[in-house]
Amino acid sequence: MAEQKNQNGHLNVEDALTGSEAFLVKYKNVIIGCVIAVIVIVAGVILYKNFYVAPRETKAQVALFKGQELFEQDQYEQALNGDSIGDFKGFLKVADEFSGTKSANLAKAYAGICYAHLNQYDKALKYLDEFNAKDQMVAPSILAAAGNCYAQLGQMDKATSNLLAAADKADNSSLSPIFLMQAGEIFVKQGKFDDAIKAYTTIKDKYFQSYQATEIDKYIEQAKLMKK
Repeated sequence: MAEQKNQNGHLNVEDALTGSEAFLVKYKNVIIGCVIAVIVIVAGVILYKNFYVAPRETKAQVALFKGQELFEQDQYEQALNGDSIGDFKGFLKVADEFSGTKSANLAKAYAGICYAHLNQYDKALKYLDEFNAKDQMVAPSILAAAGNCYAQLGQMDKATSNLLAAADKADNSSLSPIFLMQAGEIFVKQGKFDDAIKAYTTIKDKYFQSYQATEIDKYIEQAKLMKK
C-alpha cells in the first residue's frame, strides 16, 4: 500500500513537472517577450537618467547660479528676466527650459520671491504655488511667503491659513514661531483675538526655546485685553 502511495506521489510530481514544461513551451514566446520588455524598460530608464536628465540638471544648475548671485544683490528684475551683458536668461527661462529638473523647481521659488519683492503678488503666487518640496526649511518658507503675498492682496484668511500650515510643516523653533507670530498679528488686525491667542500660546508652549517666546506673554496679554 505504501509502495502504491509512493508510486502515485511520484507520478503526481512527474505530472506536475510535465504540466509546467508544457506551460513553458506553450507560453515561451510570451515569457521571453515580457523579460525582454522589462530589460528594455530598465535600460531605457538608466539611459534616460544618465544621458538626458543628468546633463539637463547640470546645465540648469549652472544657469541658476548666476540668478542666485543677482538675487542676493537684490537685483530682482535682472534675476527674473536675465541681464543684458551676460548670458544668464533669468529664473523664468530656467524654470521653463529645464522643466522637470530640481533646479527648475528651485527657479520657480526664486521667481516667486522676486515678484513679491517687486510687489507683483499675483505673479508671485503663481510661481510659489508651482514650487514643490517636502523638506522642513525651504518648503515651509515658500508656503509662508505665499501667505504674506495673500496678506498684501488683502486675502487675510488665505494668508493665515498658509502661515499656520507653514508653521506646522516646519515644526521647528527656527521657523515655526516666526510664521505663528505673523499669523497672530493678522488675526489681531482681523479682530480674531481667540485665534491670535492660540497662535501665540503655541509659541509659548511648543517653541518655548525660540527667540519669539521670550516676549510672547506680552502679545498674549495684549490680545486678551483687546478681546474684552
